[in-house]
Amino acid sequence: MTGPLTVYRGTEALRRGWTTGSCAAAASQAAAILLLTGSAPAEIRLLTPGGVTFNLPVEQASLHDGEAVCAVRKDAGDDPDITNGVLISSAVRRADSGIVIDGGSGVGRVTRPGLAEPVGEAAINPGPRAQIKAALGRAAQENGYEGGFSVVISVENGEELALQTYNSHLGIIGGISILGTSGIVEPMSEKALVDTICLEMDSLYAAGQRVAFLCPGNYGADFARETLELDLERAVKCSNYIGEAFDHAVVCGYPEILLVGHAGKLVKLAAGVMNTHSSVADARQEIFTAHAALCGAGRETLELLMQAVSVDACIELLDREGVRERVMARIQDEMEKRIARRLKGRAAAEFIMFTTKYGVLAQSAGAARLCEKLRKNL
Repeated sequence: MTGPLTVYRGTEALRRGWTTGSCAAAASQAAAILLLTGSAPAEIRLLTPGGVTFNLPVEQASLHDGEAVCAVRKDAGDDPDITNGVLISSAVRRADSGIVIDGGSGVGRVTRPGLAEPVGEAAINPGPRAQIKAALGRAAQENGYEGGFSVVISVENGEELALQTYNSHLGIIGGISILGTSGIVEPMSEKALVDTICLEMDSLYAAGQRVAFLCPGNYGADFARETLELDLERAVKCSNYIGEAFDHAVVCGYPEILLVGHAGKLVKLAAGVMNTHSSVADARQEIFTAHAALCGAGRETLELLMQAVSVDACIELLDREGVRERVMARIQDEMEKRIARRLKGRAAAEFIMFTTKYGVLAQSAGAARLCEKLRKNL
């Protein structure tokens, strides 16, 4: 069963697209088929982790000196995306065993700790790496091949495109990142997306739910399902629009709100940032630095916090200084105050903030109670 290629944002029909990770996976599968059979397919039928199947056309196939190269063009659907139309290519060679994935021209390289990949590795995130390995596995199985592969992913004009991203700020140099958790690009018309969030909240309220259960994105949803054992059928994915979701929960009449999300977004609430998109505001380092200073952290640690590229990197520094517990308590208190200021007593909100590496970093006093209510379908 595959998901729909068209989604509705309010009453507007918008077309989904495929991520750079899906492009890299499809290009790799096509190149492996070319390498093993001498003939490249015209397209790859790719089932994404998000459950949608795309038929991705294959371009620029070539085979020379034991290396097969194929490319797939990024299609962002109806989402505005700087990589739309860009060719993602994969060069595949045989190997004795295993699959080794690296980045070539136009793919950034990690130069600072704290990101999804270690320093020195190509900026190809874990989700796309898993997609690429699965795609190569399919090609090998279908063609009776039991050896391994060496893969290099490249991006047309990737170095120039990276200048329009936050990659250099994060310490990713020389190109863009290969991204995508679900493999799907969801259309992100802001008004339509907020309208959809509101409609989903309305529907759940009409069905009798009285806890507005919000997750900003896939990380929060996965954590809620796998760690908190919550039913995602009762959740609304609010993306970056946390403030708007809070406001609509009040309009609906929800007396209580539970927000579960990754600290990369939720920590911004401590600065009163209720639209957490990085293009609107990114105060993560400043929040950690300010609260660490108030907890007596040394100047060197404060300087390093301001340079940190992720929340995990900040937590590592706080642990080294021995102030994590005090800093997180201050941040949690500030988050509670800012949320209460937004809600003005019209609803009670609880939250659970985590990272994949460190688990729960902050949890408001009533969050466990709301989790239990959701499990009991109250």
